[in-house]
Amino acid sequence: MFEKVKVRTLKYKTSELPSEPLNNFVLPALTAGIKNQGLNNFVPKKNATILKNIISISANGANTGATFYQSNEFTVLQDAYAIKWKNTSDLLNNNHYLYLVSSISKTIYGNYEWTNKAGWEKIKHKQLQLPVKTGKVDFDFMESFISELEAQGIAELEAYLLVTGLKDYKLTSEEYQALEYFENVDWEDFNLEKLFGKSTRGRRLKSLDRIDGKLPFVTAGETDEGISAYIGNDITVFSENTTTIDMFGSAKYRNYKYGADDHVAVVHTEKLQKCAAVFVTSVIHKSSHAGQFDYSRNFYATDADELKIKLPFKNGKIDFDFMETFISAIQKLVIKDVVLYANKKILATKRLTTGL
Repeated sequence: MFEKVKVRTLKYKTSELPSEPLNNFVLPALTAGIKNQGLNNFVPKKNATILKNIISISANGANTGATFYQSNEFTVLQDAYAIKWKNTSDLLNNNHYLYLVSSISKTIYGNYEWTNKAGWEKIKHKQLQLPVKTGKVDFDFMESFISELEAQGIAELEAYLLVTGLKDYKLTSEEYQALEYFENVDWEDFNLEKLFGKSTRGRRLKSLDRIDGKLPFVTAGETDEGISAYIGNDITVFSENTTTIDMFGSAKYRNYKYGADDHVAVVHTEKLQKCAAVFVTSVIHKSSHAGQFDYSRNFYATDADELKIKLPFKNGKIDFDFMETFISAIQKLVIKDVVLYANKKILATKRLTTGL
């Protein structure tokens, strides 16, 4: 059903490429990974094989087998590849591709690893489960199924935005001022332990020893924010409104109770207001996730205690009020597009169902 797409080899090192469009480096380049669907660098369009409306698969790293539909222009750089539907007489749309991606992902993702990578030669003979009608792939069912899922998701999103108050994306005057003031903020260095006390290291819990339950269990990694399981074991439960730092130095804010393994350090920011804690998490991440930690040099709780971070400083004190207002403003800016998208989709659905 699929074939691998041939692309020109690009002789770039990812460390030398920008992570945002810069000058003539404007074409997203695919590598192994799940962040930004594997599109974390940019290359010039010249000499690149430009692809669009096609499926990409990660072929290396911890997320080997991660599959995405790429609806915009990109090219393949390294440790990944692209596949296309063989039958060119089939006119596939976005919903068809999304259905196919979910089927491929269900078949291969999680079944490969560093020592057994999801290369095309290994996976191309895998069997996919697809809807069939009168002996042919039922693309009409795929279309309606994904459309129904989208409608359900939009309805749930609308309800969530209303309950959480996130539907209000209009900035207050204070939030406008915070955004404008950011470039003029005075920053001071602070030691993490002196601010929040000693960090706590999680404890190892082997996969075979985990009991199914409702408590999120955080391990190292980016997939699902590092949540590898939901457990019912009797372990230390960490408070919501805290920050975790994994073995690679990746910091994440947690607004729920959770457990953690020994590759995770917990920074006790629970006494801060929520948005201030989110701000602190972002500056921790900037300091701890700068490439100094990897498989050969892990980040531990002792590293968190020694970590220095920069925070806004005003009138001789840490400016927590600014942090709170600034993150509130950023949250509204981010959620605005989501709210407008949801409203647009809801209006379109109403027009289809009512004829208005």
